[in-house]
Amino acid sequence: MDKELLTGSVIKVLQEAGFTVSALCDIRPRSFDLIARRGELLMLMKILSNIDGLNERTAVEMTRLASHLGGQVLMVGEKTRDQWLERGAVYFRYDVPTVSLDTLADHLLEGTPPLVYAAHGGLYVRIDGELLRSLRTNLGISLGDLASRLGVSRRTVSKYESEAMDTSIDVALKLEEIFDRELIQAVNIFRSLARAEKPGLLEDMVLQQLAQIGLDVFPIGQAPFNAVAKDDDMVVLTGISKVSTSMVKKARLMSSLSAVAMTHSAVIVDGEVRVERIEETALIEKRELASLDSSADFADLVIEKRGVEADRERLHASER
Repeated sequence: MDKELLTGSVIKVLQEAGFTVSALCDIRPRSFDLIARRGELLMLMKILSNIDGLNERTAVEMTRLASHLGGQVLMVGEKTRDQWLERGAVYFRYDVPTVSLDTLADHLLEGTPPLVYAAHGGLYVRIDGELLRSLRTNLGISLGDLASRLGVSRRTVSKYESEAMDTSIDVALKLEEIFDRELIQAVNIFRSLARAEKPGLLEDMVLQQLAQIGLDVFPIGQAPFNAVAKDDDMVVLTGISKVSTSMVKKARLMSSLSAVAMTHSAVIVDGEVRVERIEETALIEKRELASLDSSADFADLVIEKRGVEADRERLHASER
């Protein structure tokens, strides 16, 4: 299946599972392909036929952006090297959880989360160590006896119980057979990300201006926008562009992305524009930016450009 067909299939699964899905990010360079939301769950998604095509820079960029937006990252693919991805297994590329289309569908549509993850040397599972210890002691089975039945050391069994050490599928199935209980824990592919780093030095003059009026500004290198600008009450996907057809295309895509991410979007334009917005993306001329004194002024200008008074309530409710 080529990437276009795979992407279409992923979107279909997401929509059937009740997600709102953004337009495809078809502007290069890009770290992600689409954004999807269902309730509080926001996902930045990468779709590759061969998951080895994800490089470290792209993975780090996508993860940073997701942390700024309060979302998660997920990649969907078909192969690694010359092998098909196992159904029900999670793979990791630069710490980005990765699953096959079937695994995604099983999880989102059937409520069957993956139980296995791939690591160096094969497939592994995580068992519930606390439950294992409780079952073993209640039945009067010693560490040595259980280790002998499993064909592992006493130290290994102790680690299963106290350190949540992962194990092979065969050992986990033996444990479940011995105790007649489910011990394998599902792999959480929607993991919380580390809090976004503090803003650093900014090279772009426009981004410096945004920081000077009180916004936290995080430059983004692989997206249809140049930065995420934040204060306590707002998040704005922020682009910088000259007046051009590509600017129009970016603004439209930013509008779709911000609608799903529940943020705002604005393009700082080098030149004069005759419209206040493109779809839901505000267009702000550089001269207008120069007249602003605070982040509240910027927020008011974005709302004014959008021409939607209800946005004011959304703006201040987003952090409640």
